[in-house]
Amino acid sequence: MSEQNTIQPSAQTVSEYLGIRSPKDVGAMPEKNIPALCQRLRRVLIDRTLQNGGHLASNLGVVELTVAIHRVFDAPTDHIVFDVGHQSYVHKLLTGRADAFDTLRMPGGISGFPRRDESEYDAFGTGHASTSLSAALGLAQAERLRGSDAYTVVVLGDGALTGGMIHEALNNCDRKLKLIIILNENEMSISKNVGHFAMLLTRLRTASGYLSTKSVLGKTLEHVPVLGKPVRKGLSQVKKGIKKVLYSNNYFEAMGLNYFGPADGNDERTVEQLLRSAKSKRGCSIIHLKTVKGKGYVPAETNPGDFHGLPKAGQKASAPTFSHVFGETLTQLARDNDKLCAITAAMPQGTGLSSFAAAHPSRFFDVGIAEEHAVTFAAGLAAGGYTPVVAIYSTFLQRSYDQIIHDVALQRLPVLFAIDRAGLNAADGLTHHGIFDVAFLSDVPGLEIIAPLTTDSLREHMQRLLSAPLTHSVAIRYPSGEDEGSLVDFYRCVKERAEGVFTDFDVQHPPKTIVVTYGRLTAAVLTAAESCGERPGILLLERLRPYGAVVDLLTELSARGVQKIVFCEEGILSGGEGMNLANALQARKDLASYPTIRILAIDAHERIPEPVTGQSAQDAAGIGVMDIIKAIQE
Repeated sequence: MSEQNTIQPSAQTVSEYLGIRSPKDVGAMPEKNIPALCQRLRRVLIDRTLQNGGHLASNLGVVELTVAIHRVFDAPTDHIVFDVGHQSYVHKLLTGRADAFDTLRMPGGISGFPRRDESEYDAFGTGHASTSLSAALGLAQAERLRGSDAYTVVVLGDGALTGGMIHEALNNCDRKLKLIIILNENEMSISKNVGHFAMLLTRLRTASGYLSTKSVLGKTLEHVPVLGKPVRKGLSQVKKGIKKVLYSNNYFEAMGLNYFGPADGNDERTVEQLLRSAKSKRGCSIIHLKTVKGKGYVPAETNPGDFHGLPKAGQKASAPTFSHVFGETLTQLARDNDKLCAITAAMPQGTGLSSFAAAHPSRFFDVGIAEEHAVTFAAGLAAGGYTPVVAIYSTFLQRSYDQIIHDVALQRLPVLFAIDRAGLNAADGLTHHGIFDVAFLSDVPGLEIIAPLTTDSLREHMQRLLSAPLTHSVAIRYPSGEDEGSLVDFYRCVKERAEGVFTDFDVQHPPKTIVVTYGRLTAAVLTAAESCGERPGILLLERLRPYGAVVDLLTELSARGVQKIVFCEEGILSGGEGMNLANALQARKDLASYPTIRILAIDAHERIPEPVTGQSAQDAAGIGVMDIIKAIQE
């Protein structure tokens, strides 16, 4: 498809342009019209995603696959589950959401991932990798228990096979379930796939000798005269023997699955035929498809990693991002420290570690989508005398909480956790809000938590921690994107009172109200402070734990006449920094009088608040500028 192709005239709605309002229209469409539908779907994806941002390459690769699923299966009676979910855009376009596609990943719009509360066609919410098959097993078992004939179809990329949950689920696949697993092999998760399962798929895909032999042998067997069951059984065993010689071991068949493929996943007719064959087969089946990530858009086909997640048009970073600064700094430090190692869970580009991988390949480890393994692997490296740096997104780190405690903290091993995408991430929504890490890490024994305000500060903390041998475990959390100008200017003006504790006021003569904050929310705090009649003092934290120095300073300020302390954070309320500091301050017995304490954080007890159209994520979470002003003044 030409990159210059434009989509439908603006007078048409997207659904009119596609000729699809529901999956029933897909099933009823004449076969000869399917290639045109696929071409139009690609045009919509390219046009809208380049303009509004989102996941492009992964969705371009599954156009024919998704169309075929909706032609063979009857959603929502049949369940369709997408692994990760960033490959579900075509599914959304075909299930009644085409005319809302312009609102994808926007406040009040449709999600960039499947969501059960958004559509009956989204059988299960999937924002993280490798969860799909376990969920699909549950759905399939539920249908079996109620005596239903409904099928469950799960679409997982080959990158998902690097995650342990997939194999745990495969180990529990009941052969009697009406479950069809589509393995979409494009040799990518977000970056290039690594490890033995990627090599296994390559062997399966390149075993063309077996496929051709199977075809010839199958036709021959069809014409053998009726010789009785014993002879037929013998011929079947001969077929299996040839298969074993040519194909070696097939992991999926060894698990008891009916195996179909490999086949061209960008050929809709072939995919549809395989799906119908699998549907007619008894028991669980796996269909192995080879697709091209970025199919139909040359730049995305050539560099799929660059077109995995796109920002809105005109929003590309003009300055180095936190991820970039992290990666470049670690690369430089590793030149003088041959003990430094870097670990990523399938995201060298997203975490900024591509430069480290190029400069220090023997000390760079991409473990695939396996965050739990990444942390324990790092613990082993640390026990072996090296200094591992584990770069993982905040919400992905949640998977490895047990390993952080059991394998790192309890053994007092020096591991540095680089926690990317900390804080609210509005476009990706609920599944990617990094608002839990401070709370769940705060009570990990011996763990230091750092929240640099700027990229320069991130660089300085890394140099402080990694220029000499690391002696303890550390978590450095930082947001996505680049520096905010107001925060850079503010950081240049504040004074460091203690290590990682900064003030913009005279400690000897403090204002009556102090606002304690950290991270990117500081920008909203600054705006709110300037809008108050009597400007409060701002106490900026970069070292969140241990917090003894902060409590000492707050105790001193209370003694000097501070009447109110407002804790503001872009994290959850329960167990967060504000709650911890407030509890520690109130436990001080040497305070003559306690100041009024107000904690402004995200109340996620019932649900994570979501923005409506025109609302920011901070405002929806109750921590926007007006909320801060109210907390200061009330």
